[in-house]
Amino acid sequence: MIKLGQVNTLEILRESNHGVYLIDDEDNEVLLPNRYVPESFKIWDKLDVFVYLDNEERPVATTDIPYIRRDDFALLRCNQITDYGAFLDWGLVKELFCPFKEQAFKMKPGGWYLVHCYLDEKTNRLVASSKTNRFLDNKTLTVKLFDEVDLIVSHPSDIGMNVIVNKTHSGLIYKDNIFKDISVGDKLKGIVNKIRPGNKLDITLGQVGYRNIEPNAMRIVQELQDNSGYLNLTDKSSPDAIKDRLQMSKKNFKKAVGTLYKKRQIEIKPDGIYLV
Repeated sequence: MIKLGQVNTLEILRESNHGVYLIDDEDNEVLLPNRYVPESFKIWDKLDVFVYLDNEERPVATTDIPYIRRDDFALLRCNQITDYGAFLDWGLVKELFCPFKEQAFKMKPGGWYLVHCYLDEKTNRLVASSKTNRFLDNKTLTVKLFDEVDLIVSHPSDIGMNVIVNKTHSGLIYKDNIFKDISVGDKLKGIVNKIRPGNKLDITLGQVGYRNIEPNAMRIVQELQDNSGYLNLTDKSSPDAIKDRLQMSKKNFKKAVGTLYKKRQIEIKPDGIYLV
């Protein structure tokens, strides 16, 4: 089956005046216009092509790969506004349409917007939506605590920056955990730092190595992140103080601190432990 909005691997079936026709395993055909046909080819050669609808609503193939594909997110520039909606530059000849009803805020020519590309079942057209939250779902999580995840920066909030997690869930990076400039549309790596009630995900940046640390060490890292990178405990702290704060023995605490120190992920000072 030829999939709209996705890259398809198809075989060259025959030539025509307008280009070459490509075919899939189910004998579905699509035209690859002359401008995209390779200089040299053979019948039954395989090509990777992106398929979408042309200006006459017919499926057409291209060897150009757009900035966004179906069921994906990307930051795109608005080229023009018409009576029907906005048209976005996604790297193809025909622009990507974003109806007014799918605009979280009114788009303007020249503006950049984070959008989701999806197939409108009513029209069978690929369209964009800047209402990205409606394409995310945290009811059933596909990630767990301390997993490394792919992030797309979504939009700022008063307490941090909202992010899209693995193109599936919504998450939040608190201001205290942002140590570099990040902007909407940036693609980053992060770690699931905490799962709060309602499956709300707290994310940290740049802590990829932590996912392989033993649980007690990870508990210390989590406590450090929750307290602006500082923990007022040392190897001279009483067992009771360590137990009250971290729910672990002093022996396990010292072992975990040693692990983190060897990995150069903490600094040990007379007044406590600091996150690097």
